[in-house]
Amino acid sequence: MVHLNLGGKPLTAWPAGIKPATAAPGPTTPEPPAPEPAGVEPAEIKAVLFDKDGTMSHSEPMLEALATARVFHCLEALDRQGQQQRRQALADLLRRAYGLTSAGIHPASITAVASREHNLIATATAYAMVGLGWPEALSLSEDVFASTDALHGQGSQHRPQATDGLADLLERFSAAGLLCAVISNDHEDGIRDFLAVHGFQDHFQAIWSAEHRPCKPHPDAVHGVCRELGIAAGHCALIGDANSDLRMARAAGVPVVLGYRAGWRQPPPLDPDVPQLHHWSELTVGRSHPEPGVSMGTISIDDDAIGSPTVSV
Repeated sequence: MVHLNLGGKPLTAWPAGIKPATAAPGPTTPEPPAPEPAGVEPAEIKAVLFDKDGTMSHSEPMLEALATARVFHCLEALDRQGQQQRRQALADLLRRAYGLTSAGIHPASITAVASREHNLIATATAYAMVGLGWPEALSLSEDVFASTDALHGQGSQHRPQATDGLADLLERFSAAGLLCAVISNDHEDGIRDFLAVHGFQDHFQAIWSAEHRPCKPHPDAVHGVCRELGIAAGHCALIGDANSDLRMARAAGVPVVLGYRAGWRQPPPLDPDVPQLHHWSELTVGRSHPEPGVSMGTISIDDDAIGSPTVSV
């Protein structure tokens, strides 16, 4: 039985029926008790689902350039409408909506997390908030996005790089017989381009993109990609950098849900009760072998010496 280890410790299943925290504890919100493990045995894992931007890829430089260009073109379009007096108000709205800060893109912003379609609607909403009618707001937003789409993905001057250690992790997963899938709000072409550029395509057996229905963060997106893999959600792990990913996975019945924190300049604000990792080297593959009359032992596979496992019982 294959399982995952985080920091050398086997990962057990998230307890069924316990919901993750949705807000930080405050004066009137008592801190929730730490959940008890669902069981002492590691969760059996047959497939791993990966978010892309901010998890598999360092996309922040590309997304920051894209969001900055969208703000610029939105303001130029507003000027052409004779609405120069509303320029500053629109700039402030767009920068907040896109998550543009002095420290980079906010990792929980619409630019970082949401699909192109959601970003377009947010842009049109900003136009409407400074006084444009919805038809004009939507039309201008569509024009702006069409003129800046080339800045996204592998065509960008800031091409997304794979996060450190990902290539080695995927090799380990493949060697252990684990299936892998990407579940992302990027378009399918963008996902496939990223995988091909970095030589990852042979490690992935399925993709669930913004074109698929439903898309993230609906829990049925998880069930959809699991159907393509031929693996039940109850035998999957999901790794993402946004609470929307993590909560989606738990709602879909994924037993092992992990937060990835190293994909952005600002650490993403993840639910504190989710196991989190800062480097792919923290995640290893293990095998557990039950024997009649004996407690199940855990074999942790040493990545540098596959033939010499260490056994802890």
